[in-house]
Amino acid sequence: MAFHEIRFPANLSFGSVGGPERRTEIVTLANGFEERNSLWAHSRRRYDAGVSLRSLDDVESLISFYEARQGRLYGFRWKDWSDYKSCLPSKEPSAMDQPIGIGDGTRRVFQLTKTYVSGGQSYARPVVKPVLGSVLLAISGDPKIETIEFFVDVAKGIISFPTPPDEGVRITAGFEFDVPVRFDTDAIQTAVSSFRAGDMPSVPVVEVRV
Repeated sequence: MAFHEIRFPANLSFGSVGGPERRTEIVTLANGFEERNSLWAHSRRRYDAGVSLRSLDDVESLISFYEARQGRLYGFRWKDWSDYKSCLPSKEPSAMDQPIGIGDGTRRVFQLTKTYVSGGQSYARPVVKPVLGSVLLAISGDPKIETIEFFVDVAKGIISFPTPPDEGVRITAGFEFDVPVRFDTDAIQTAVSSFRAGDMPSVPVVEVRV
């Protein structure tokens, strides 16, 4: 997949509208009951980058970024201000935030994930675009040092160890992360007069699978 490891200007994504999308197939039976089937294992996020534009300088920045990505051709990183940490938005990430695996004495590679819990149900979201330098990691509560005791692939969200963690140890991580996205339009239309009147262009952005 064509992807640029660059983040959409965070000041422009701040205030944007968007969130997760699910695809569910629902069939209503003759007796009125329903059969529901989830077609996607993971949600997909959509945003509108246009609603956060505040000036003509912002429009210029957006167009420059759009042209450099060649419209929908290249993906890029997006900061979702409502959900970009392994912890609550009001907190700072810690190495104990998210469980990412249990050692078995053989496995050396683990995927970063963020688990969402409500009641007795949970959903583990793969985190594939951690922010460089933000990843904290611990094994059984003991913090580890990046580049010495573990390594991070920030393009895939993969944690690797020089030696496999011991069997039964709990591996946890804290981090900030971006969402891999692309523009979902082949055209951006804006007018100076309408922009000054408060009519913002619609610039849809959609998450991509990596």
